[in-house]
Amino acid sequence: MKQKTILLIEDEDPIRDLLAYSLRKEGFVTREAATGTQGLEILKHFKPDLLLLDLMLPDMSGFDICKQVSLNSAIPVIMITAKSDTLDKVLGMELGADDYITKPFDIREVIARIRAIFRRIELIGDSLENNTSEVIRLEAEIQIHKGKREVLKGGMKLGLTNKEYDLLLFFAEHKGRVFSRSDLLDKVWDFDFAGDTRTVDIHVQRIRKKLDEEHSLSMIETIFGIGYKLVSR
Repeated sequence: MKQKTILLIEDEDPIRDLLAYSLRKEGFVTREAATGTQGLEILKHFKPDLLLLDLMLPDMSGFDICKQVSLNSAIPVIMITAKSDTLDKVLGMELGADDYITKPFDIREVIARIRAIFRRIELIGDSLENNTSEVIRLEAEIQIHKGKREVLKGGMKLGLTNKEYDLLLFFAEHKGRVFSRSDLLDKVWDFDFAGDTRTVDIHVQRIRKKLDEEHSLSMIETIFGIGYKLVSR
């Protein structure tokens, strides 16, 4: 099996060295950067299987890097920060982060979370292999092509982020069923998040906008006081 590659962007030398050593000991191939600029330069030539990203970098915010990575690739991102502020976690998730680790951390927890993300990716890959030609039609002009992880509207590909696609697909596969925001975070993000769940609202709003739908006419219907469901229009 091909070794998984990880890019680590962390400005604190002791933490970066500890993470790099521990990851290599677990069989991962690593590249390291001490600044956001260095990390982005490495990303031009090195496409890792996962990005470990410090939030507080000396030259730029980890949020900006996360946003760039999420818009331009499908690389999963785990953000590392000294802050435990719920708002930071929400913003990171809104920008496409897959998970969030707060310093000080137990290296065993970092390894466990990395492996959990890789397991989820493998499960998605297995599912795609078994559904290479499956198309879900939400209405005449909107189609989800599972094999390609694409959403088309009128034959044109919509630029959904990974999490926007995952959320829309989840709704489509459970049409008519109501899910709370906490349920959606658990099932779509695979993240037990006991704080502000507005990241789900942000993703729903973005999906509606990209589908060019008004709130009152959206297929993703708001169930006030509970959450959301996808309905046939």
